[in-house]
Amino acid sequence: MAKHDAASESLDKFDRAILELVQRDNTMALRLIAEQVNLSTAAVQRRIKRMEEKGVITGNIAIVDPTAVGRPITIIVEVMTERTSLAELEAMKAHFAVPEVQQCYYVTGEVDFVLVLTVASMQEYQALARRLFAENANVTWFKTIVALDRVKVGLAVPSTPG
Repeated sequence: MAKHDAASESLDKFDRAILELVQRDNTMALRLIAEQVNLSTAAVQRRIKRMEEKGVITGNIAIVDPTAVGRPITIIVEVMTERTSLAELEAMKAHFAVPEVQQCYYVTGEVDFVLVLTVASMQEYQALARRLFAENANVTWFKTIVALDRVKVGLAVPSTPG
């Protein structure tokens, strides 16, 4: 059984309640989390530490509004590659690991990768597209989709089993 599968199976109702709260606000005081889930502060702290060690909690980040930092344009790019050997796929994953790429998914279907990018301008995107896609010999084609509105954006994962 995979590490994450075992970790998710060992989550009880308290762990799941803690996850719901820290996904909404990971700066919430442990005392407040403890009050809301009916555990002691020490128990909450131990559970959070255990979930971090098991890889259930993979990081603590601030979610930044791209417009507030001068990157108002969100672009989704579908990428088809020429070769999909393991080495080529790993090379593509590394190639796409640049700051402008907010998310990158290796997917099934008609394309091989779907990327979400944030850029300051279309000129910046043109230069980025040239560097990431047009000049890459393993990219067969790519399709650009410009988001008109950020309707729902988030990273929270429902912590209750489906």
